[in-house]
Amino acid sequence: MRRSEAQLTLIKPAAVIVQQGKLLDYIDGVTQRNETPEEYVRQEIAKSLVREYGYEKAEISVEFTLRLGSKKPRADLVIFDEGDPHDQDRARVIIECKSQKIKSTDRKEGVGQLQSYMSACPNVAYGMWTNGVERFCYRRVDTNGKIAFEEIPDIPGKGRTEDEVERPRFDQLKAASSDALLFAFRRCHNYIAGNQGLQKPEAFWELLKIIFCKIHDERSSDEVEFYATSKERHGLNGRLKAKKRLDTLFNEVKAEYPTIFRENEAIELNPEVLAYIVSQLQMYSLLESDIDVKGRAYEEIVGSNLRGDRGEFFTPRNICQMTVAMLDPGERQVILDPACGTGGFLITAMNYVIEKIRSAEISKWGDVERAETAIRQRVQRFAQNYIVGMDLNPNLVKASKMNMVMNNDGAGGLFQANSLKAPATWDDDLRARQIMGQVDLIFTNPPFGSKIPIDEPSILEAYDLGHIWSYDADTDRWTRTNAVQKSQPPEILFIERCVKFLKPGTGRCAIVLPDGILGSPGLGYVREWILQNTRVLASIDLHPDTFQPHVSVQTSVLVLERKTDEEIAVETAAGRMNDYEVFMAVANHIGHDKRGNVTYVRDKKGNEIVEEIEETLKEYEEGKPVYKKQRTRRKVIDDNTLQIAQAFRTWLSEQD
Repeated sequence: MRRSEAQLTLIKPAAVIVQQGKLLDYIDGVTQRNETPEEYVRQEIAKSLVREYGYEKAEISVEFTLRLGSKKPRADLVIFDEGDPHDQDRARVIIECKSQKIKSTDRKEGVGQLQSYMSACPNVAYGMWTNGVERFCYRRVDTNGKIAFEEIPDIPGKGRTEDEVERPRFDQLKAASSDALLFAFRRCHNYIAGNQGLQKPEAFWELLKIIFCKIHDERSSDEVEFYATSKERHGLNGRLKAKKRLDTLFNEVKAEYPTIFRENEAIELNPEVLAYIVSQLQMYSLLESDIDVKGRAYEEIVGSNLRGDRGEFFTPRNICQMTVAMLDPGERQVILDPACGTGGFLITAMNYVIEKIRSAEISKWGDVERAETAIRQRVQRFAQNYIVGMDLNPNLVKASKMNMVMNNDGAGGLFQANSLKAPATWDDDLRARQIMGQVDLIFTNPPFGSKIPIDEPSILEAYDLGHIWSYDADTDRWTRTNAVQKSQPPEILFIERCVKFLKPGTGRCAIVLPDGILGSPGLGYVREWILQNTRVLASIDLHPDTFQPHVSVQTSVLVLERKTDEEIAVETAAGRMNDYEVFMAVANHIGHDKRGNVTYVRDKKGNEIVEEIEETLKEYEEGKPVYKKQRTRRKVIDDNTLQIAQAFRTWLSEQD
């Protein structure tokens, strides 16, 4: 089992130039192949075969030529036993990869094509057909000279038996790499929608229940209970057995998370669909999978089902990473997102701190195994006591709790609440946190827009920015009046509420805001209030495509530090605010275009540049974690957000 750690070290400057419209073959590291949808699927599966299934690159042949009578088709990926020559008679596993538009039932390129290839190779035992959404795995059975194909949950990893695939042990579960988990979540979501007669949002919530069961099984069971064998999948009695195991797990999940699931809630999938979903997820360890891998997979499924009409658009992970790196949270700092959505900022901040804890304990003990207990205790204390999230949308809160559970668990600090209302209206558990004026760091992207105005007088009158302000052209100053606005866009009130959450003098906030607040003449009073009550540490102008392909909006990140009452009083008495420096930057390279496609650094001729990196992988040997280093090549993503964060940290240390 392998897990890619967060730390990646550049070994040497870019050594390979990839021509425009090409990508570097993962297996041989040299061949440049046409960048097509089918090739994308093949490269992702190739990475999975090496990183998850444990096969060596030397054992895998790409576009291997077969002999089928007078035809010579090329199989996408063929696996051979270690040391065997790459001959057709020695092939052991065949994998066919297609683009999403090719269906498994296609007469020419569907699963029938894979089975014809398997039939032509006398020693092939297993095969896989996938288009990135659908995936079918088969075992070849030879009986009395007749060849048949039995569908199985997965092909075995290197050195693994078929029984271990049918019901794996915990130490045999694979950490998902690259987009493998994204493929699996997408496949499961589509299968539920297509075979259970549910709309996609309903299918999402059923998938959520099953993911909870999977994580609970990894955390709480002595033996794997989250599994469905191929025999169970193909018989009514077997499907019912699998369903009974999942029902038992889900009852335990409901008892553990009563704020997420109702007591009478059940998994509403028929046994056949449920057994299929379990078979597609049972080989992975969700807890061991890389944070970014889980984040990509979960965000796509959540985003396609929960993107609402209340100004909600979820913050890209690189922007979350930039802001968290800028404010550098520690494990004794209270971290809040008062509009947490699906938890992107909080999970990024939590895992940033967890990596600090892990590094400190490993350095202290000098041994990963000895450090594991101490790491677990510190992480649990931090996640339970220092992470707080709020959101008005109960579905988003449920989704964010799921995200937290999947990413080290700070779910106990997430609450369904209106952040803008008086704390007296919040539930008892949230009020008990006593967060007003006590928060160290805030990371947030509040809902925007005049289409979702706050017009409740009881809310507006509680805010300076809920009042009407008058402008004096002679002094170029704004003054608050006693009159209350009829309505305000939520982001304006969120600015004031965020500042009031912070500890005076030390509390800092990174908030995504529409550019109108920074430049619109009519909103000068908002800027006046910000300057009166905070020290502006940084203003980061985000690229117009930052939130594409979902929404087009020009935004910036403001980093603010709350002033003390004494500082405000001194400046008020002096009739002027103190001058200070502000860090400013433009995030003009954000790693994707307006369609959401990843963008890479190119040379002057437009060719993409590849770098060689060393990554730390977590493996298990005899049930114990072992960290190993591996060199690999990857394209350089055209993203300068972390460079901005590093520059800010340097600037801030000079200011301090």
